[in-house]
Amino acid sequence: MAWEAPPRLVRALGETAPAGDDWLARLPAAAEEAVARRGLTVERVQVPGGRSSLVLLVRQPDGTPAVLKLAPPRARPEGERAALARWAGLGAVQLLEDDARDGALLLERLHPDVSVRSLPEAKALLEAAGTLRRLWVEPPAGHAYETVAERTGRQAAAMRASAGAEPEVAPLVEAALAAREELLAAPPEQRLLHGTFRQSKVLSGERMPWLAVGPDPVVGESAFDLARLVRDRVEDLIAQPSGPATTRRRIKRLAESLEVDQDRLRGWTLFRAVESGVRALRVGRPADAELLLEFAGWL
Repeated sequence: MAWEAPPRLVRALGETAPAGDDWLARLPAAAEEAVARRGLTVERVQVPGGRSSLVLLVRQPDGTPAVLKLAPPRARPEGERAALARWAGLGAVQLLEDDARDGALLLERLHPDVSVRSLPEAKALLEAAGTLRRLWVEPPAGHAYETVAERTGRQAAAMRASAGAEPEVAPLVEAALAAREELLAAPPEQRLLHGTFRQSKVLSGERMPWLAVGPDPVVGESAFDLARLVRDRVEDLIAQPSGPATTRRRIKRLAESLEVDQDRLRGWTLFRAVESGVRALRVGRPADAELLLEFAGWL
């Protein structure tokens, strides 16, 4: 099997890899082993693919199309496996096997080049929100998922460090951290959340029209999950003179359609936009940072 990891994956993992990490170097051998263990036939590598995993379009021994996904341990593939098993195909891609020995995921094949983002904006938001609603289930008793408090606590520490190094972002960071503290004081519910939900994570399928992929599951309130969807197509929002007003309407519409408190949705949208913006600055993506921080300033 001769292939190369997509440039997008190499670049993204290079931004976050700890010193001495050799997962990318070991990836070809690991992929060959995972394919051989399952008796799969590889059709091609999905390009451009994701930012945290290698996706191979494969066929099972009986000819059924499937996807084999390999991710480094820091991408928490065991959490994705557990969440997909919990959802059991309702609103999300179906997990096709229980074998967790090598960390690879064998998944139902969707249409990888057709996401809900291909729809007009209003329709895309409607379909994405409907898909997300199906994923908000009770977490299992004694679950080992990371919580919103834990995840955002790690992020908050990095945000404080960035604010110290980049004083111009300090006011937004302080506002975002204050919002986080207030939101965590009294969360309204605890649900299993997708964790990284956005329009590009909802793909067309045969079994259902739209199914979510690529979760980084977390347990917390629904508004945290919905917040990332608010800023979808942020480059288009920034380009509009009416961008701030459009964002306010989007928050209102999404909150009402999914029965989420508007103020809590706005607060988590602020936190997540600032966190993404300062992270983009930290890894050398100033153009992305500028968009995200301008958007956060509207909130």
